Amino acid sequence: QVQLVESGGGLVQAGGSLRLSCAASARTSSRYAMGWFRQAPGKEREFVAAISRSGGSTAYVDSVKGRFTISRDNAKNTVYLQMNSLKPEDMALYYCAARRTYSSVSYYTSGYDYWGQGTQVTVSS
Repeated sequence: QVQLVESGGGLVQAGGSLRLSCAASARTSSRYAMGWFRQAPGKEREFVAAISRSGGSTAYVDSVKGRFTISRDNAKNTVYLQMNSLKPEDMALYYCAARRTYSSVSYYTSGYDYWGQGTQVTVSS
């Protein structure tokens, strides 16, 4: 079992930046591909970014390409999401997820086995 704890959310003005962190409880988390998803009120949870187990492969939803960067530090069992040029439409509850079975990225919630509780990102216009 892996526990994931997100942090780094908060209130920021449009155009600002935040860095989200996701700390995993187990050292074996370095074996998992990781992803970030978000869910705004009244909407479905959507894929934001993912990184492979090795960190050599990343994927992003089109709306954040060029603005968000996912990275990982396996020595710290932590995955990051650097978010720049934030827009009001980025406002959501952001979730970290771990993919146990495969080392590659997945764009789907069903592709992940463990989830954190989420961290709120609020962007004021």
